[in-house]
Amino acid sequence: MAEKTVVSTQRAPQAIGPYSQAVVANGFAFLSGQIALDPATGQLVDGDIAAQTEQVVKNLKAVLEACGSSLGDVVKTTVFLKDMGEFAKMNEVYGRYFNQNPPARATVEAARLPRDVRVEIECVALSRMG
Repeated sequence: MAEKTVVSTQRAPQAIGPYSQAVVANGFAFLSGQIALDPATGQLVDGDIAAQTEQVVKNLKAVLEACGSSLGDVVKTTVFLKDMGEFAKMNEVYGRYFNQNPPARATVEAARLPRDVRVEIECVALSRMG
């Protein structure tokens, strides 16, 4: 039977409900969506979609590292945007982090996101844990 390992790190915002920052199973890390919260303060970062995307990717990176993974190991992302009109600005920041062998991706506009943020990103990655 396959085992799953719940992973969390203080270097990313803590889960605020009945979910985990990440779960590792069968060589994959499944990360919950990250928003633009500063893990040190628990507060939303100031700024536009670019600033929020930057913080989201930093949060994902921290959780990935706790899973024995990295941004380069990501195989799939889902990006949720408050406004699809901000896609180009989000994509410019996203592209700086996923510039070689980028993962598969879906991008959707959501009517409302947690804390009324502009962007949330979840991902699946290869993991060397266990």
